[in-house]
Amino acid sequence: MQRDIFDDEHHAFRDLCRTFLAKEVVPHHEQWEADGQVDRAIWTTAGAAGLLGTGVPEEYGGGGVDDFRYNVVLDEEIVAAGTSGIGFPLHNDVVQPYLLRLATEEQKQRWLPGFCSGELITAIAMTEPGTGSDLQGIATTAKQEASGDWILNGSKTFITNGILADLVIVVAKTDPDAKHLGFTLFVVERGMAGFERGRRLKKVGMKAQDTAELSFTDVRVPDANRLGEVGQGFVYLMQNLAQERLSIAVTSVAAVEAAVRMTLEYTKERTAFGRPVANFQNTRFELAEMDTEATVARTFVDRCIREHVESELSVPDAAKAKWWCSDLQNRVVDRCVQLHGGYGYMLEYPIARAFVDGRVQAIYGGTNEIMKEIIGRSLIG
Repeated sequence: MQRDIFDDEHHAFRDLCRTFLAKEVVPHHEQWEADGQVDRAIWTTAGAAGLLGTGVPEEYGGGGVDDFRYNVVLDEEIVAAGTSGIGFPLHNDVVQPYLLRLATEEQKQRWLPGFCSGELITAIAMTEPGTGSDLQGIATTAKQEASGDWILNGSKTFITNGILADLVIVVAKTDPDAKHLGFTLFVVERGMAGFERGRRLKKVGMKAQDTAELSFTDVRVPDANRLGEVGQGFVYLMQNLAQERLSIAVTSVAAVEAAVRMTLEYTKERTAFGRPVANFQNTRFELAEMDTEATVARTFVDRCIREHVESELSVPDAAKAKWWCSDLQNRVVDRCVQLHGGYGYMLEYPIARAFVDGRVQAIYGGTNEIMKEIIGRSLIG
């Protein structure tokens, strides 16, 4: 089934992404996995290639094209290349909308050029040790002094790009009595006194992606680093989470397609009982089911992408895409491992790395249980 959501410019950008990843990322990714993070230089290399901030206006050093499909292309190629360590999707898909929609002109001038060049690596800090998907349970606080500065205290965990990040959008409670209207966003910069990075977390998969604990002890954040209006932080999160969840769905479907593709190739080459594994009826049935599921998921996600580009994607539909596709990813990759036999459990085979890298898809961006709750509430009213 032919996809019809991309133009010639998107196809050209895909070629650029594919070439970049093959040359600059794939040869180093295994070493980065051993190191627990990528080489920082890959960010500026990506910035110079035009892979960062494609939606940022040209006056700030960006690509000047407000089109999420470019993000989709890069996300899909990162998955296809098996390069799970680079945190570009978090930077482009998750953080960029906050800076574009909420930053003042002064803040844009200060942050966006570095954002696009890769000199300023970004992260967003929502999750806390005791909250998980319960964003309203955030305990990190920010209190404003008479000078206008804010004093930030608290801790965050599971923060993607946490070690390398130069700018971290931090969600903090500024009014404990205002419930969901008591949260505000702040941009904490590298070097601010009291801002510390904890241990680099050792994960089951995505080992080259630096994920860290962050702590804030009496961090003095100038009001000039407040992002958006006081008390509107939770509202901003809800407005931007749909794109984050769609981004996860995009990578999940790409992972499903990659897993089916590599398994088809493997079963054609691998022999058992004197003939290729692909010649067994069970293998053909498994492949047929998985390929069909991939096509169905791709069709729905492409529709979601189109609606998102047209600013029509609903929160429940983004939740549907996120939970369904990430669940499908885990089911399909597990079946693909089985079809690889013992070799599917060996990390030298891409399917094994896909197995461990993909499990988190059903957890971050809001667990899939939360996605079903969102959908259920939209149905019941």
